[in-house]
Amino acid sequence: MQKGVIMNQRRYLTADEAADELDVSKNTLYAYVSRGLIRSEATAGSRRAKRYRAEDVRRLKKKRKQQRDPSEAARSALDFGMPVMESALTLITGGRFFYRGRDACRLAKTRSLRDVAALLWLGDLDAEWPDAQPRSVPNALARSEWRDAAPVVRFQSVLPQVSARDERAFRFSRPAVAQTGVRLLRLAQYAIAPDASDGQTLEFAHALRTHWQIDDEAERLLRAALVLCADHELNVTAMAARCAASARASLYGAVGAGLAALRGRRHGGGMARIETLLREAEAPDALRRTMAARMRRGDAVPGFGHRLYRETGDPRAKLLFELLRETCPDARGTAFAQAAAEVGSSLLDQAPRLDFALVALRRALGLPDTAPLALFAAGRTVGWVGHALEQYDADRPIRPRATYTGPRPGDR
Repeated sequence: MQKGVIMNQRRYLTADEAADELDVSKNTLYAYVSRGLIRSEATAGSRRAKRYRAEDVRRLKKKRKQQRDPSEAARSALDFGMPVMESALTLITGGRFFYRGRDACRLAKTRSLRDVAALLWLGDLDAEWPDAQPRSVPNALARSEWRDAAPVVRFQSVLPQVSARDERAFRFSRPAVAQTGVRLLRLAQYAIAPDASDGQTLEFAHALRTHWQIDDEAERLLRAALVLCADHELNVTAMAARCAASARASLYGAVGAGLAALRGRRHGGGMARIETLLREAEAPDALRRTMAARMRRGDAVPGFGHRLYRETGDPRAKLLFELLRETCPDARGTAFAQAAAEVGSSLLDQAPRLDFALVALRRALGLPDTAPLALFAAGRTVGWVGHALEQYDADRPIRPRATYTGPRPGDR
């Protein structure tokens, strides 16, 4: 078996395997352990033998390689590597995440998306909301064919129309961008829940509850989901929004870039794959059998494992599962959530992610198939605006360099 394959398949390594993977002596391995760089624990049935966390070995191996080759550090920075830019919006550490220093899960229990927008854009949960009434809603949204489209498609499609008519869209001071952000968030609410919003009042969870015709208690779940979706540092959608903003695209353009990335198969498309998995299982008690069958075939098992929460599990999914048990204890979606948490841990050694939790919420509340992506887009619009604000303040384009791998001049 090749080096590296062992680590990718197993959670723990023996001392010989770990030392071989790092290309060091076992004495050096023990030194790494004593310095806290690699965790170890006793092997079952032996008082002296130890096993070592493969994840720690992998991380240390990568760090040593980057120290020897700075270009490797630059390449890996774009794939969950070292930080590549500064941001004051979201901190992810110790299995938790924080919006401007506030525990995001606590905010999800007590605050609204509007409050979190004030925090991320203006630095204060209780900041005075900018006075920014939206323009009239585009005629396209009134046509039946647009109302029949998926909510995220409606939102994405209407952005260029509103942008073209908003003469204030290219003002880049922080107060002006915040005002545009308010208009844009109201537009998102109207586009996603058109029959429950007047385009003026900004109460996203309430508008969605009315649009989907669910009870008052369910609104608490929607409010929490929106807050949990608001931001998550520099994921692919945030980077897309920041790159557009760095080129001085309008806020509509930056949010449109984020939406385009979200609708990609590797991001928002994952929710459809989770739906397919649950349809295959048909019942919660069949989820383990269905996942095991997929693993035997070599098929993907979507919705599990987040690289930023390897040890603790995704706190966003944990909280939504907790709220589902409190609000909808007997719902089928709640049963799927419970089964996923148990099977993911025992079969995959991975916990469910936020996208799985959003699908479980949809099933528990009886929402349409388009609801998980709509919830995510609605919440994350707040984060995209926050990232655009920071990028406008930075006042410089994002322009990384490439390592050229084509033919050299004169080779042909």
